[in-house]
Amino acid sequence: MIIQDLTNFINGNIIGKNDFFDNNGFTGRFTFLNDAVEGDIVIRHKINGKGVEIAADKKAACLITQTPQDDACDKARELEFPLIIVDKIELATAFALKWTIENFSPDSKNIIITGTNGKSTTSHLIYHILKNAGFHVLTNTDSESEFNTLIDPMVSKLISDEVKSNGKLDYLVIEVSEVQGWLGNLMKHHAYLMANAVNPSVGVITNIAMDHIGLVNSVGEVFNEINQVPKAIGDGVTVLNYDDELVMKLSPKHPFLCSMNKLDSKNNNIYYDNGIFYGGELILENKDLPFTSHHFVQNILSAVAACISLDISMDDIIEGVKSYKALNRRFSKLNDNPLILDDFAHNPDGIKATIAETLKLLHENQILYVVCSIRGSRGVEINKLNVEALVESMNDNIKLILSSSNDVVDNLNFVEDEEREIFFKVLNQNNIDYTHFDNLNDCLKNTYDCADAEDIILLIGAQGMDPASGILENILRK
Repeated sequence: MIIQDLTNFINGNIIGKNDFFDNNGFTGRFTFLNDAVEGDIVIRHKINGKGVEIAADKKAACLITQTPQDDACDKARELEFPLIIVDKIELATAFALKWTIENFSPDSKNIIITGTNGKSTTSHLIYHILKNAGFHVLTNTDSESEFNTLIDPMVSKLISDEVKSNGKLDYLVIEVSEVQGWLGNLMKHHAYLMANAVNPSVGVITNIAMDHIGLVNSVGEVFNEINQVPKAIGDGVTVLNYDDELVMKLSPKHPFLCSMNKLDSKNNNIYYDNGIFYGGELILENKDLPFTSHHFVQNILSAVAACISLDISMDDIIEGVKSYKALNRRFSKLNDNPLILDDFAHNPDGIKATIAETLKLLHENQILYVVCSIRGSRGVEINKLNVEALVESMNDNIKLILSSSNDVVDNLNFVEDEEREIFFKVLNQNNIDYTHFDNLNDCLKNTYDCADAEDIILLIGAQGMDPASGILENILRK
């Protein structure tokens, strides 16, 4: 690669030096500034003069940014360091991903998973099935969702590091956010850009619903972001959630349908009917499934369909599903008496589905304590939709407890006054009783002290509920 070609591919403009910084040029790795070594290309949304100086000290090949700040350009000229400025940083990260796959993993079969809910569980289950079958596979899905963003070079770095350390990959399982943005600005067609960069043999689209309020403001906008993904999948197989009306408006070349209801066995589909059926035959009994809640079974269907599309043997698929252990915060059980469940339900569909599944476990005279963390620094609209989903899910057996989680979140996830007030306003308008705690520790301790051994406690929410399991360990120990 020469720097002029790179600059042209990402619609950039070079200042400082019209060649890579070091005589060795680009050695093949896209990464972060603090991780960079000689010959790496660094991608950062914004950079100042000090950052350029650090990159030069590390002898990075060049630095790509969308937002040069303060004296960044002057420092690049002073040090004769190549700084590439782009209008859209996502073009750089998509190029980095595409280039890395083509050069480090050209022979792997690649799978992308996108949609509003269920991406991480589906991705992780596909990864587990493939790994359990003995293949060398890499995924960007992790329990804390730290690696499943494609707006930075993390996945490119993971791929190049893995291949250098452990040899060629058989499969890549890449989770792609259906909507993505930076500083409140939507990165249009992000899902298509990243899916296209991966060049997938199989794609999975889980569902289409609201989540990233502010970046998008209607489910129609979410649909528009996902609508082009089948084009990126091209001649590959696209696994679709048949039960989602908007998903079924997509037009892939080769669809594979998944449903929680019986489908015609003659078509390319898989369905659930007190067990998982493919080709009209039962392949997994209910007792073999790692979880049986509705939305998680849908994830299992999608993962199995993806692996069938990859021509993985049915025996390996079945064994992979049977041996699967769920990611953290995916309807995880934290305690028995009382039963405490923890789920990453952080948008309206997730909240309603998770509460509905938990209510199925509730017996007469039991109480369900729903402990919900308010989403901090995400805006009024998503919190309004979330609290409306709570209102819709409430019944006489539910007690609602809210947490702002001030004691555990950073400034990027701090609950603003207007976000908290919209929760209170909607609940009060609907005559819903609730208790609110500023701190998560106080919230969990009070809830645990109030609950009887036969009751159920359900923890839901995103960043504000992430530390709950650790806090509960201390509470239970005492």
